[in-house]
Amino acid sequence: MGGSPKDNGKLLADIARRDQKAFRMIYDTYGKKVYTYALQLLHSETEAEEMVQDVFLKLWLMGDRILEIGNLESYLRTTTKHRSLNVLRRLVLEGRMEKALGQEWKEENTEMEDEILIQDVRDILNRAIESLPKQQKEAYILCQQRGLKYEEAAQQLNLSPLTVQTHVKRALRSVRAFVKANTDIAAILIILKLV
Repeated sequence: MGGSPKDNGKLLADIARRDQKAFRMIYDTYGKKVYTYALQLLHSETEAEEMVQDVFLKLWLMGDRILEIGNLESYLRTTTKHRSLNVLRRLVLEGRMEKALGQEWKEENTEMEDEILIQDVRDILNRAIESLPKQQKEAYILCQQRGLKYEEAAQQLNLSPLTVQTHVKRALRSVRAFVKANTDIAAILIILKLV
């Protein structure tokens, strides 16, 4: 879906020299993909739009460090994931703060509770993945957790890319349904970054 690594390398070198046309080409190639991924994680069109701006601003401001990017698509996906997680954490903390202020209740240390919550969420996610049918589970792990493209996963699983895509979509629906049925809203916000 994106440009070739060689083409991207040249465009990144041009961006390092502040070439706006090269930046626009990268934005036009990957902007919708970043938006779609951010929307999956954040479930908010406004937040996803802001995420696109945030991710590409970071890319523009990297200067010569941009030349260290080996796989642009992977870099953009990882950056989107980490920044979306930060947004989700902020939303969870804001929700907790509102609750604490509403009850005039102060929490001394939430770090331990956050770790416990994240571990609980990971356990729920692992149970959700384990409950998937075999091929859905394999496709989900390869594409969602290891970051392979449908074509790459299809080769490993000896299936067509379309079949892998279907398995991943069904797995995502099942995992999300399992998570929603087995956790509260704060945990859902955290787990969405893992799903």
